Amino acid sequence: MKNKHWFFLLPYSLWIGLFVVLPLLLIFWTSLTGNGSISLENFSNFFTNATFLRMTLNSFWYALLITLFTLLVSYPVAYILTKLKNQQFWLLLIILPTWINLLLKAYAFIGIFGKSGLVNNFLHLFGIGPVNILFTNFAFIFVATYIEIPFMILPIYNAIKEIDPALINAANDLGASKWQSFRYIIWPLSLPGVESGVQAIFIPSLSLFMLTRLIGGNRVITLGTAIEEYFTTTMNWSMGSTIGVILIVMMVAVMVLTGEKNKRKKEVKL
Repeated sequence: MKNKHWFFLLPYSLWIGLFVVLPLLLIFWTSLTGNGSISLENFSNFFTNATFLRMTLNSFWYALLITLFTLLVSYPVAYILTKLKNQQFWLLLIILPTWINLLLKAYAFIGIFGKSGLVNNFLHLFGIGPVNILFTNFAFIFVATYIEIPFMILPIYNAIKEIDPALINAANDLGASKWQSFRYIIWPLSLPGVESGVQAIFIPSLSLFMLTRLIGGNRVITLGTAIEEYFTTTMNWSMGSTIGVILIVMMVAVMVLTGEKNKRKKEVKL
């Protein structure tokens, strides 16, 4: 039995070792050996350069805004979904956009937000425009939020769906209002879904680079765009790897802060 156990574990271990652990080690090694010898010069430059620090703050700020707006839209939608009939059909409609290639969706929004696009044509009916919507912070955050919404709705929907209706009925019988039921029962018990959604949105948003280029133009600068610049334009792989290592550390920190230890049971109080 032990031999069979190791036999089935071997492919998984090889996959993790070759495509997860080894690339991470290579990135870390490249970040330390940019000048031919092992040094922390790149890390020192990163933490002493105001430009890198500004890009780090920008990455956190944009990721926070995208996550916040996604949560504000997704939570009510997920809650309403749990009350509808034919829930599987509505969930399918929400999941369908995720099947479309990200690049195609980005180019679709370029057409929508362009000076001769759908939005400006609509504003022209009221004598407004053309308005420069594309290549702005608003356009970048709007498109990123739209793309990430399904990944926030699904975990919240599952968390709300698992709440025992008897708890809500008991609260109503005891005279709790709808707001009190939501505040003391639904919201605390759905927090695991919210935390999973925050992980699914915030962590990828830290490293966005394609949307920042296509939708935000050169006005939206993040760590993701910096990594792309160092690897593809300046060919400074050592500095690009350094930024990648720092970005990975930040992602791990976010996962720890929103991880299992925060998913403790909460008392239901009325």
